[in-house]
Amino acid sequence: MSEQTRPSSASADWLAAPALERFADLEVEVGAPIEVGAVAGGLRRLIPITGGRCRGRGFDARVLPGGADFQLVTSATTARLEARYVLETDGGERIYVVNDAIRSAPAAVTARLLRGEPVDPADVYFRCLPRFETSAASLAWIAERVFVGVGVRRPSVVEMRFFEVC
Repeated sequence: MSEQTRPSSASADWLAAPALERFADLEVEVGAPIEVGAVAGGLRRLIPITGGRCRGRGFDARVLPGGADFQLVTSATTARLEARYVLETDGGERIYVVNDAIRSAPAAVTARLLRGEPVDPADVYFRCLPRFETSAASLAWIAERVFVGVGVRRPSVVEMRFFEVC
């Protein structure tokens, strides 16, 4: 948070709603789902992450293949998502991403998503909480902040926009 956005007096409302500052836009390429099947909490699926791109505040990166989105479809309308993957900046720095999300939509829309069909993003609530780890000194601050995001699931790509909570 910059000095300009911090409350500066004792009368400031330190409990006011935080602002959001755009941090990064991602396009994460995904492969065909691996169905584990019905488990105690719902339908377990693993979605391989095969690549993609990220344009962040002050950096550009590629999504390295090898990550995955571990999904638990808990009802006909809701899925809990946990994606883990690595970004590599154009300068060679690496960022480990853990992104917890919830995706909710009417049952018919969720069924189409599970079949890999396109859906209208307006019909889907997709919100996430990304966390970052990096050894890059220039990006160390991202491990010390809270981020939120929104997403859109397409048949072969997930588009996301992350915001720093200021």
